[in-house]
Amino acid sequence: MTAKVPVALTIAGSDSGAGAGIQADLKTFAALEVYGVSAITAVTAQNTLGVIGAQELEPAMVAAQIDAVAVDLGVDAVKTGMLSSAPIIEVVAERLKALGLTRLVVDPVIAASSGERLLRADALDALRRMLLPLALVVTPNAAEAEALSGLRVRSLEEARTAAQAIAALGPRYVVVTGGHFGEEATDVLYDGTRFTTLSAQRIPTRSTHGTGCTYSSAITAGLSHGKPVDEAVHMAKEYVHGAIAAGFSLGAGHGPLNHFFRWWREDFQPDHGTGNPRNKAVNGQKG
Repeated sequence: MTAKVPVALTIAGSDSGAGAGIQADLKTFAALEVYGVSAITAVTAQNTLGVIGAQELEPAMVAAQIDAVAVDLGVDAVKTGMLSSAPIIEVVAERLKALGLTRLVVDPVIAASSGERLLRADALDALRRMLLPLALVVTPNAAEAEALSGLRVRSLEEARTAAQAIAALGPRYVVVTGGHFGEEATDVLYDGTRFTTLSAQRIPTRSTHGTGCTYSSAITAGLSHGKPVDEAVHMAKEYVHGAIAAGFSLGAGHGPLNHFFRWWREDFQPDHGTGNPRNKAVNGQKG
């Protein structure tokens, strides 16, 4: 008997440079043996230097995409990325509830890494009120954690405090990502009771475009396979570290990750002085 293929849905914006957004999510799903489906919220013109322009889709079209794939293919887990506006957030929350999709990872995309805002200022409250209470996991970086919590996040202790404040908004787990709190890249996982820190060697590279999208979609892939949240987060941390270490030197700005580093030729995989990413270990430390 053939096993059911896990299906993961990404609800996010399209990145024409394919380093982040829908494109990064679908590549991550494929690399982690999950069938990826998508609902596009906005089309962006962007490259490694930044976002040149963006055009939102109508909320009804976003809802139609979600329904189309969920009803026919079934969805094991969902992630959201760029949602852009309060009306889109509202319709996404409504469809997730109506379809009973509870394995939800929210990547609260507020701005591009190059600084361009991807969430309207008046939509932040909608994100807090409508979507975070539905989330199983939310994955803000330090800047996003500051926006969601209203607190400063410049240290490991401040990341923990912000995680608690964000958890009070409704998500079951909070992962504050990308912290540069010392010589390592450290993330904080909070399960409502306990903190776990996940650390990996910081890699000297410009190939970091799409890191947040990839991390959240890797967690979603793990959930699609039925993994518990803590296991999915640890797996995602290790996968992202390998993809960054093998990142491509493309473009004049921040290049993309290599989502398929486990299969590409070795000469396409720079080691940045850190060795083969296939052999990298990620430390999970209780905090």
